[in-house]
Amino acid sequence: MTDTDERKQLDEKHERVRERRIEGVKRWVEYIKSEPVDVWGPQQNAVVNSQLEAAQEAAVSVAHQQHVADVAADILAEQDDSA
Repeated sequence: MTDTDERKQLDEKHERVRERRIEGVKRWVEYIKSEPVDVWGPQQNAVVNSQLEAAQEAAVSVAHQQHVADVAADILAEQDDSA
């Protein structure tokens, strides 16, 4: 399998994941429209709080954050060059 094929498969996977996330957001919107805030509010707070806790526990170093940003910039530059 070539790098191009692998990139295409990865892009397709990312698009499927993106579409599932959008569908999830749409379901959540319908849910909060159909339920009072005192029902869905605590649920949303629990999700947000658990995400914040997980991020704090990960304790990612500044160097790692910069590395991730650099890799992302390289990927974007590569995509721009091939477009």
